[in-house]
Amino acid sequence: MPHDEPRPESTTCIVAGGGPAGMMLGLLLARAGIDVTVMEKHADFLRDFRGDTVHASTLRLLDELGLGEEFARIPHREIERLSLSVQGTEVAMDLRRIPGPHKHIALVPQWDFLELLASAAEKEPTFTLLRSTEVLGPIVRGGPRNHTVVGVRYRTADGKVRAMHAPLTVACDGRSSTLRAAMGMTPKNFGAPMDVWWFRLPRDADDPHGLAGVLGAGNAQIVIDRGDYYQCAYVIPKGRDSELRAEGVEALRRNVVALVPWLAEHTAALTSMDDVKLLNVQLNRLRRWYTDGLLLIGDAAHAMSPVGGVGINLAVADAVAAGRMLAAPLRTGRVPVRQLARLQARRWLPAAVIQAVQRVIHARVIAVAVGSSGPVRPPLLIRIAARTTLLRRVAAYGVAIGPLPESVPQFARR
Repeated sequence: MPHDEPRPESTTCIVAGGGPAGMMLGLLLARAGIDVTVMEKHADFLRDFRGDTVHASTLRLLDELGLGEEFARIPHREIERLSLSVQGTEVAMDLRRIPGPHKHIALVPQWDFLELLASAAEKEPTFTLLRSTEVLGPIVRGGPRNHTVVGVRYRTADGKVRAMHAPLTVACDGRSSTLRAAMGMTPKNFGAPMDVWWFRLPRDADDPHGLAGVLGAGNAQIVIDRGDYYQCAYVIPKGRDSELRAEGVEALRRNVVALVPWLAEHTAALTSMDDVKLLNVQLNRLRRWYTDGLLLIGDAAHAMSPVGGVGINLAVADAVAAGRMLAAPLRTGRVPVRQLARLQARRWLPAAVIQAVQRVIHARVIAVAVGSSGPVRPPLLIRIAARTTLLRRVAAYGVAIGPLPESVPQFARR
């Protein structure tokens, strides 16, 4: 190593990305007494139109962490009922019948949720959060067939490039994961029939509350009550962002009102298409989530559709399982590849099940709605759900709790 380069720093676990999975994993490992460094490329968590739904399964995890009361003090909205209208057929899911102490979904700005986890983690002496720190790539030893990730190169806030070594690096850096790309790990893409435009509309005190969706002919609209405003998701056919933007904001206003007439007085708040942000919907999954010294979880391993709003909660569950299963080997300073394989085996099933359901909804419901130019009969799946109470209860459980929910290990409970 050249004499003018600093000696690489070291820790026990590097977490790339300070999103929900990264912050949860950092907190759990720190409470296990493990030296953990979370690298977050932004100076803060303030990003708009991020996933903001904290489901019942995650609320229970916060209780087990001793953070339930602090979370309750954060301004948020609680949703007990979800409704969907597809070509005039109404389907409602009542969350008040799901098991467990939390019978609702909480809507909270993601930055508040992340600051809650960060504040709790920073109370632990073995936790470090490096903000304004961008992970540039892995440090790899060995050849193409027999290699080990031994750390990362990163750029600090002042532009310096440094290195940090660790027995394990966990990529929590999202669907455009830098570490995944650098290692040549390509997920299988399942495709999606739609993209989503996000925007805000004002909400008055006497306006409808809750979460509602309307699927019409050629488009769809989800309206999420955020207290003093609505967070709106306008669904468009995949790949048509530029074409539809060219029609202008007036066309968007007309389409929104056609789907949700009671928003008519609020659409004046949309002054230009600059107010509308595009979410490029992806649905994919890695065949293998790990290599020696590197683990990928959350969106880095399996990007989820926004259908059901389950992405955050699945990523958090990945992190909780990782914290529980990897704490002991990390204390020894070595995480065997077989242990990473066991973790993937546990978390593959819920990811695959949820993605399978999302693929069915994409094909049988959303594609029918956004692909039609005129009224069509509601899809069979919607007609059955509208008439079957049991199916709606199963759907409510799947959204709010999901398959194979995790529990916080005893060492991390307060």
